[in-house]
Amino acid sequence: MTEPSASAAPHLRRLLDLLADDAPAEALGAVSSQARADGVPPGDLAEVERATATALRIRGALRQHRRRELQLTALFDTAGDLAASRDLDAVLKAIVRRARMLLGTDTAYLTLPDEEAGDTYMRVTDGSVSMVFQRLRLELGHGLGGLVAQTARPYATPDYRTDDRFHHTPNINAGVLDEGLVAILGVPLLLGSSRGGTGKVIGVLFAADRAARVFSPDEVALLCSLAAHAAIAIDTARALADTRSALDELAVTNAELAEANAAVREHSAAMRRAEESHDRLTDLVLRGRDVKDVAAAVAGLLDSPLAIHDPAGRPLAAVRPDGTDFTPDAMDAGWPAETAEESRTGARAVHRDGRWICAVLAGQELLAGLVLHRDGRLDDSDRRLYERAAVVTGLLLLLRRTVAETENRVRGELITDLLTGADRDPDGLAERGRRLGVDLDRPHLLLVAEVAEGGARERLAPAAVRYLFGGDVRGVSAEHAGSVVLLTAADGPGATADATAAGDAARAAAERLGQLAQTPVTVAAAGPAGGVRELVRAHQEAARCLNAMRVLGRTGEGACVEELGFLGVVLGNAQDVDGFVSATLGPLLEYDERRGTQLVRTLGAYFGSGGSLVRAKDELHVHVNTVVQRLDRVQALLGADWNEPGRALELQLALQLHLLTSGRKR
Repeated sequence: MTEPSASAAPHLRRLLDLLADDAPAEALGAVSSQARADGVPPGDLAEVERATATALRIRGALRQHRRRELQLTALFDTAGDLAASRDLDAVLKAIVRRARMLLGTDTAYLTLPDEEAGDTYMRVTDGSVSMVFQRLRLELGHGLGGLVAQTARPYATPDYRTDDRFHHTPNINAGVLDEGLVAILGVPLLLGSSRGGTGKVIGVLFAADRAARVFSPDEVALLCSLAAHAAIAIDTARALADTRSALDELAVTNAELAEANAAVREHSAAMRRAEESHDRLTDLVLRGRDVKDVAAAVAGLLDSPLAIHDPAGRPLAAVRPDGTDFTPDAMDAGWPAETAEESRTGARAVHRDGRWICAVLAGQELLAGLVLHRDGRLDDSDRRLYERAAVVTGLLLLLRRTVAETENRVRGELITDLLTGADRDPDGLAERGRRLGVDLDRPHLLLVAEVAEGGARERLAPAAVRYLFGGDVRGVSAEHAGSVVLLTAADGPGATADATAAGDAARAAAERLGQLAQTPVTVAAAGPAGGVRELVRAHQEAARCLNAMRVLGRTGEGACVEELGFLGVVLGNAQDVDGFVSATLGPLLEYDERRGTQLVRTLGAYFGSGGSLVRAKDELHVHVNTVVQRLDRVQALLGADWNEPGRALELQLALQLHLLTSGRKR
């Protein structure tokens, strides 16, 4: 890479200083303008402008990361409030206030049902200016909150007044109009579950703006997490109230009072254990530990083996109470997908066949599943601990996903530049890759993936990130020319540096990406290839292979050019003619060599005569019955479909290539 001249250096140092000071975007953008005003030469000026663009992207990624850290901190603060405070109103006010702050909305509020009045009421509001809205009572099943309570699922509307998905009533519309609300997001407060059913909705948490707005999936997931804390706070308050009520009803006798005191002490000890356990799990996340550390902590606390699986059932960690690893297959009778779905729907741990399964959720998305190997029941405190461990695991996985997406975004720009401008500066691209931890000179497989026409294309890029950072495959991905390109190492543990590796990698990627994106994904692969120019040629070959698979109707599959028969010969860079001839005519060639027969020549004469047995026997100077017998042997060796149009085309091409290569070898 050409070093920038001295005239550009002060401006590049200025960019670094501004990044370090977290300067606004305008200040970063002004650097290139100042360089132009200072008369920096055009070549150096272009370098300054590219550096400015990179600095702006880094600033954006850092600001997004800080926002994620702020959200996690607020969730941990809320968990601390829940553990330290017995004042339900104070905890709920803190949750609603943090919901408004983190989502950046004009107001946030929480409604609870009034079982005696048969309606719901505003329990806590933050940012509200309307007394009509603050005193609003809502009929059951009406408004957006009614839809959330009935379905036990989050709902959002960019414009409440024009949304016809829920039942509007005059009093609700009047309150919303007086407050001036337009965009509203509501998520349920879920508690408990019935066998195979959903959890009981004990309230609804809202965030709302006075202007039209679309709430992102991350914002929905964040509000769901806050709602889970609110549900725990309400459940704990009710449990304490029930305990006090039970004590009030006890007859004041020495024996009964001693029994009540023992129950209170037991409940208090369970609460302290739950608080200490939650603090321990939260500390693991704050110290950047892995899911295996969470699994080890929960297995020790509950004195039972614990495994954490991804949504497809693959184990992420499996630990015994003593901290040693175990293989889940040795204990599991298969991944309990149906039970995991039941846990996801009910947002509670479910017991089946000697295992407790608890879904790890982000909103309604299943991130993972906890499997606790325990035949006996879990008491209420242990069950709450287990379910809180699922929440902590979800926070950890979301944090890892955010970091992975940020890293992949930066590295993905390298892949985009590789495929669009490799000829301009190949040495510079290789050096840039080494700085980012991607050695382009080492052998890599190049995969190109796409979804079928009409599929959810927007799911493919996030699925690729999760595929690369959620399992054994390591690499980088980027969107390019309407598809997703994945660059994976071909010389890692278990990898084979030959052509078969490309086909195997394509099939594995097609299957896993299809699961993650929930739509069929077609993947073409090429390689192994090393070096900038070889990787570009591998991408071109994979793109041609993908186009051929699309034409052949092989949607949702994975392949490389070597596996496409004669199309692979036409499309491939290597053009392995001998390999194609051997794969197509191999049984006939071996039979002729071993028996001294002429099956290959007979087949060529048959095709050359347009399928006429009479003309073929004249060319071969044999009886027509001999031709028939030889073709029967061809069918026995090649299969009954040897004369079908597609197969016949491959055989004819292989025969012509065999004649050419035989003449060349002689």
